[in-house]
Amino acid sequence: MRIDILTLFPNMFSGPFNESIIKRAIDRQLVSIVIHNLRDYTSDRHRIVDDYPYGGGPGMVLKPEPLFAAVEAIKGEVQTPVILLTPQGRLFDQRAAEELATYDQMILICGHYEGVDERVREHLVSDEISIGDYVLSGGELAAMVVVDAVVRQLPGALGSEASAGEDSHASGLLEYPQYTRPQVFRGWGVPEVLLSGNHAKIARWRREQSLLRTLRRRPDLVEGAELSTEERRLIERLKREMPPWRQV
Repeated sequence: MRIDILTLFPNMFSGPFNESIIKRAIDRQLVSIVIHNLRDYTSDRHRIVDDYPYGGGPGMVLKPEPLFAAVEAIKGEVQTPVILLTPQGRLFDQRAAEELATYDQMILICGHYEGVDERVREHLVSDEISIGDYVLSGGELAAMVVVDAVVRQLPGALGSEASAGEDSHASGLLEYPQYTRPQVFRGWGVPEVLLSGNHAKIARWRREQSLLRTLRRRPDLVEGAELSTEERRLIERLKREMPPWRQV
């Protein structure tokens, strides 16, 4: 997979993309990440990428010329999503990460200042993504989040192929509690079922704990999760057993 990122601040990406899972994926040639300085696609000697908004108002707006020039220079022949990172975009989630991971290439545009010329939205980008309902200084941090979530989906990127499927949100629910050595720490022990060696019981316990944790912390996720009839009954039982102030 190839990921192209258009930004005014290319140095921001040097640290996050040179560590951990992303670096290993790059080293294994599972992904190629190319950072483009948007100023390199300007045509004037001052390398101007922004201008005042028509109609007045505070701040500056990214000009369309360098953005169009950059995308047209790097976009391949195959279908390539061109994504603008913006607070006005659709909310990024696990399903979106899985969707983007199916492409051979994607282009991320990091918005900045007061945004981009509207003609970029209308005629250049194919998608707009937001990582949350809050304001950042630019799209660079959002691009890092998207890249990290997408790269995790690539076969071979993780140490265990089962890891991605068991992460919180991968199944539509939050992940079950995890324990490691020591067996007893400051008087707090590990649940006996995890020491039993009975894989069927362990799997059932983990699923129940996942349901319970989701019900307590993110009840909104339960409604959209794919659950069996038995699990739906379990949810109803868990609701009845929860303290009144925790019930949904």
